[in-house]
Amino acid sequence: MNYQTGDKRPLTKEERAAKKEQSRKDAETVLAARKKVDDAFRANFERLKAERLAREAAGNHSDHPVGNGSTP
Repeated sequence: MNYQTGDKRPLTKEERAAKKEQSRKDAETVLAARKKVDDAFRANFERLKAERLAREAAGNHSDHPVGNGSTP
């Protein structure tokens, strides 16, 4: 077998620093997007919870199946 090694040279100090900085910026971007999604999910969860609690407080159980409410 004839394996060829690439002509890959080691990175310079400046190249390593630039790569590290780019990686940090990419991670910040991803984390900001994730936080936005999480915040939207939490807000929707809280809104739905408030709606459910308001329905229960009003005694309106029209979204439940027909029955006498007892379990079998």
